[in-house]
Amino acid sequence: MKVTAWNNGQYSATGAGYGVKLSIQDRDREFDRGWKAVTLELENGKSIRVKVAKKSFWSEACRELIHAEIGLWMLAQGLAPWPKGHPPKLQLISTGEAKFKLCRRS
Repeated sequence: MKVTAWNNGQYSATGAGYGVKLSIQDRDREFDRGWKAVTLELENGKSIRVKVAKKSFWSEACRELIHAEIGLWMLAQGLAPWPKGHPPKLQLISTGEAKFKLCRRS
């Protein structure tokens, strides 16, 4: 599924405040409200646990997977910071129950 890079407006070299935003349709189709967290594998081989059992993830407005490691990966790939209003598009691939791989779009 296509996802959009997200930042909370404070670009940090620590990776804090970065994540990816999903469409409502993809979130509702690919994620289960019963999951507390999902495992996200980054292209650099790191696997992280990202909390999804929170109101903001299931709201109409937010829908972000947020973790500092996502930000560090984006920074290392030269994907962040990005020009205002032009966040990169990425790919999130389901690899199993509550497991996904985040990668650059090919």
